[in-house]
Amino acid sequence: MPLFFLIPLCTALVTGYLFKKSNDEIAYLAGVFAAISLILSLVLAPWQIQFGLLITVLIITNRLLQKNEFKQTETTGKQPREIK
Repeated sequence: MPLFFLIPLCTALVTGYLFKKSNDEIAYLAGVFAAISLILSLVLAPWQIQFGLLITVLIITNRLLQKNEFKQTETTGKQPREIK
């Protein structure tokens, strides 16, 4: 498994750290560079890592939707509908 995706990922982490520590305009440039590097590392990642991230996002999204639906039913007093 090629590990080329780690180069832009490490670059994104370093520039993200600089973005948090800096207060001037260079911080915005570092933030944009970190975002671009993070996206590039996700594109270059092997399919196993991309698949794992996809499953993680789907599980988290489903849990957030269930929490949101529960909060809506608490405030309105209606029965929750089933997700199929």
